[in-house]
This record gives sequence, structure tokens and C-alpha cells, in this order.
Amino acid sequence: MILACHHITKEFPERTVLSDVTFHLEKGDKAAIVGVNGAGKTTLLKIITGQMAPDEGSVSVTRGMSVGYLAQNQEFSSDSTIYEELLSVKKYLQDMERELARKEKLMTTVKGEALTQLVSDYTDLLNRFEQENGYAYKGEITGVLRGLGFGDEDFDQRVSTLSGGQKTRVALGKLLLAHPDIILLDEPTNHLDLGSIRWLETYLMNYRGTVILVSHDRYFLDRTVTKIVEIENGKAVMFNGNYTVYSQRREAMREAQKAAYLNNQAEIRHQEEVIEKLRRFNREKSIKRAESREKMLQRMEVVNKPFELRDDMRLTFTPCIRSGREVLSVEDLAKSFDDKHLFSGLSFKIRRGEHVALIGDNGTGKTTILRILNGLLEPDAGTVRTGTNVHIGYYDQEHHVLHDDKTVFEEIADEYPSMTNTAVRNVLASFLFTGEDVFKLVRDLSGGEKGRVSLAKLMLSEANFLILDEPTNHLDIVSKEILENALDSYEGTVLYVSHDRYFINRTASRILSLTRNVLLNYPGNNAESAPEKFIGNYDYYMEKSAQIEDVLLADAMQEAGIAPRANAARQQEDRPQSSSKEDWKRMREEQAKQRKAENDFKKCEEEIARLEEQSAALDEEMALPANSTNAARLGELIKQKEAVSEKLTHLYEKWEILSEAL
Repeated sequence: MILACHHITKEFPERTVLSDVTFHLEKGDKAAIVGVNGAGKTTLLKIITGQMAPDEGSVSVTRGMSVGYLAQNQEFSSDSTIYEELLSVKKYLQDMERELARKEKLMTTVKGEALTQLVSDYTDLLNRFEQENGYAYKGEITGVLRGLGFGDEDFDQRVSTLSGGQKTRVALGKLLLAHPDIILLDEPTNHLDLGSIRWLETYLMNYRGTVILVSHDRYFLDRTVTKIVEIENGKAVMFNGNYTVYSQRREAMREAQKAAYLNNQAEIRHQEEVIEKLRRFNREKSIKRAESREKMLQRMEVVNKPFELRDDMRLTFTPCIRSGREVLSVEDLAKSFDDKHLFSGLSFKIRRGEHVALIGDNGTGKTTILRILNGLLEPDAGTVRTGTNVHIGYYDQEHHVLHDDKTVFEEIADEYPSMTNTAVRNVLASFLFTGEDVFKLVRDLSGGEKGRVSLAKLMLSEANFLILDEPTNHLDIVSKEILENALDSYEGTVLYVSHDRYFINRTASRILSLTRNVLLNYPGNNAESAPEKFIGNYDYYMEKSAQIEDVLLADAMQEAGIAPRANAARQQEDRPQSSSKEDWKRMREEQAKQRKAENDFKKCEEEIARLEEQSAALDEEMALPANSTNAARLGELIKQKEAVSEKLTHLYEKWEILSEAL
């Protein structure tokens, strides 16, 4: 056991957030804390990290274990560049490098016992440096920055000039580079694009420490966690498995609890009715039987009413009129901001009834495209045409369609003046705004509350073409599922931008990808910024993208002189059928490539083993008393050691590529 929460209770003036929360995690566990907005997930993380004290209970962490925490928003200030900020995490390795250089220089000036001791100290420090991956830490920093979506051109940007989301990514990078024994991440995917989220998934899946996540990204949770801690009505229950397994088990538990409660209530009502009838008979025998049943009823175990999940937000999109078959036509669209080119030659069409997801990395211009389609921004070139009878409803992730100075009630009433006050209140109640909540100013609402107001306005618009920019941002999982169900039953046309892959899987029938590496290299697609079309949901898109990347990887490895192993089954499916002679010839070629790849891999392993033995032998030779007093010989051995280490570094990289290919 590496971490345990014992009977944690936390109360705030308005309510009890956590009540007797108890669970524990083992070393290497990957766990998610889930619950609706306001359930107490972030509060629990702050209690675990010691930033907040519980009213009752305690948190135990195994002695000597380091804990790292990423909050949702980072507002730290620094005059360092992005690269320098991450490099500061590896300061101890820089100090070791300087100390090694100092000792090497000092070896030429001392003799005798002093030199022997110096060599011993140097060897110990060098071993520590190697164990800490000292030769590769700069590459590790670069890899983390690129993985989190920073381009090489961003490395020299000052942290003080970054947005809140970019600062959060910098903080996440620093945390990952520190390799704490326990990582706590609060909504880590909020500011990442799809490529960065996939990179983070892989990183966390292979992380040797313990990971605790708070996230509403169900696809991310499915890929990364093996345990779920659910907080509901202040209580915590742990489930083994990923999010899908948890949701299935939880649904079964809810149904069982609901059935047990209803059966118990039915039995109580039945007994009460029987008792009442017996008393109405007004006979001594029947009265005694009624009293006996009353005693039995008093002893009967009463099943508490199960907590009702807040799933009563009612959302239904109904088109006001049927549009023409062709809803949207975009031709040769282009847009730049100053010297930043976003896209050009962008062309696509959307037809009635399609649910299209527009995906891509941050900065590729997805939101800009939606703003152009809505007439909020002028393109530099190209045309946008909507079809006949098309009525657009727009959901803006920044909620610019809302007015900060209005109340929630005024936001709806002013937009739809024909609605009565009662009708407005009924609509707002269906979006969980009741009582005095309807008189809150928009500026005082949380992100999730603003999202619900925007969805209410969108629903009332009766549009037949919905354009949505990150509609699931700030929504908890329950609200996301309600939105998914509403879009599934919507008969109109939908175009949306989203990083939520679970949401895309549930709602998209087609994907337009602006992910740069896919666009540039998809077979037959020579338009640099034309979105590639994938008919199907996100999983289908990933399957096709993987096929593209396989081709690119094979080409790159061939150029590097490395023979990849072909994924014969998948490539065979993609090839047209040919004659048996051609198939036989192709099979022989594949077998030859396979044998060469295996031979290259074997040679690489043998060379690594030889150099590792040579490195160990050099260590032993450097430690010999005769060499420790001979500065010239020692310097020569050190140079040999460094040369061997450099060769090994390259061979390890080559082995990794070959291993992946095989």
C-alpha cells in the first residue's frame, strides 16, 4: 500500500462534500476519481496533497514517497523560456555534469592517494549520472515538450507570455520530468489536443509510479486507469477496471438498488394496507392479527432510497424545417493572421443528416473555420455556401453568444420575447436552473453553467444545422451523456469541433481531419490543408490513420536502411487481389524483409552486449591502483568510456526502432 485515505470527511457551510471516504492504492496503480461537478473530486485531491485539511480522517503516504500534483489552472509567473523552465527540473543532473567536468580537469593536477580518491569519487558520480539517464535528459525534455504539443519554435518563448492553458502544459511537463512516486492530475487533458492526449495516455500507461486522475474524458480513462473511485453523495466506492467496466457495473448496481428499494416500498405498502383492512374488520381476532403484523412491520428492514443521479437535464433538438439535401459547401477556403498561416485550399461538403466531427491539433484553425462558417470572420479567400432552408444554430466554446451583464432569466427571455415567464422558467428548470438560480448574472456562472445556458438557447433556436465548438467542455460525464443522446436523436445536420473522443465515437458519422501529418501524407491527397474525410467514428478514423502511419514509418525506415516487418494481415486486406504468381513473389519478398529485419535486430543486440561488457571492463580498469595514479592513462580510459557510452546510446535508439518494427 502506497497511499490510503482513512474516513475523510469535509464540510463546507452549505453542505457536506465528503463523508467517511476510505480507500487505498498500491504501488503502480492507475486510478481515476469520478463524480458529477461539485462532487468533491478536486477537494479530495487537495486533501491528499495537504493543501487542504479534512474535518475528520487522515491520509497516509508510505514514507519516502514523493508526491506531484497538477491543478486545473496554473497561473505561475516566470521570466524563463519554456525550455529553461523544464530544464530547471533536471538541475541536479546539470550540477552532476559540472562536477564530473571539474573532477576530470582536477585529475591532471593531483597524484597519489588524492588521485585514487578522486577517481573513486568520479566513478561513483559517473555511475549515478548514468543511472539517472544523464546522457539523455535533454532529449527527454525535448520529447516531453513535443509530446505536449509545443513545437521546436516555441521552446524559446517566455513563460510569462503564455496563456493559462499553455502554462498548465508547462507545469504538466515539469511534473512528468520530475518522476514523482505518486502523480495526481486534475483534468490534465483540458488544454491538450488529440495528438498530445494520445501521447499522455501512452506515457501514463507506461509510468512506473502510482497515478491518480480526475477527468471527464471517458476515452482517456478507458485507456489509462485500472481502478475507479466514485464519489457520489459524499460517499466513495472503489471499482476495479477502466471507465467502461465501471459504468456497466455501476449501472447494474443502480438497477439492483432501485429494484430492492421499490420491492421494499411495495412490501411496506402491502403490509400497511393489510393492517388497515384487518382493523376495519373490528373483530378481536383480526385486531390481534393487525397488531402482530404491525410488530413485524416495525422489525422489517427499511431499504434507504438510493441516491438519484442528477440526470434530469432535458435536452431535445427539434429542427424547425427540413433543409435541402446539400447543407454546406466550402471551396478553397484560406485564412492567415499576420504571418501565421492557418489553412488554404480548404474544400468540403456536408449533406443533410450528417453528423460531422472536425478534429485536429491545436492551432490548425478549427475554431476559425467555424467562425467563418457563422459569418463572424471573413476568410482571406474561398467561398462558403449554405443550402436551401438551412437555419444555423451556433454553440461557441467561449460563450460569446451570452451577455455577462444579463441574468440567466434575461438571457432566454430577451432572445425569445414571445415566451411567457412561466415558459422561460420551465425551460431553465429543465437545464437545472431553479429558484433564485435564474437571477444569477452570467458573469458569475461556472463554465459548466454557462454551457447549460448556451445549450438551452441552442435548443430553443429550432435550427436544422447545428455548429458546435467544443460542446462538452466543462460538462460533467452525466451532462455529456445527455447531450450525446440528444444529438443521436436529432434529425438535422451537425458539424462540431471536439477533443472528446468518447463523444466523437458516440455521435459522429463522419470525420474531417485537420491533423497535419495525416493530411500531408494520405495517399492521393496532395492538398496541404484539405481536410481528409473518414467515413465513420473516431475508432474508424484511428484505424485508417494507423494504416497511413504504417506506410509512412515503413518509408522512413527504408530510407534509414532499417527493414521493417510488414503488417501482412492488414496490408493484405488493403491490396487488390492479384495472380497466385504475384502473391507468391510478394510473399517471398516479405519473408526476405522479415529475415533481414530479424538479422539486423540480432546483430544490434549482440553489439549492445559487446559494448556493455567493454564498458564494464573499462570501469574495472579505471579502478585499478596502477591506473588511478597515471593521469595520462586514466584520461585515455575516460575518453574510451565516453566513446563507448555514445555508441551505446545510438544502439539503444536503433534497438528500440527495430523492436517496434518486429
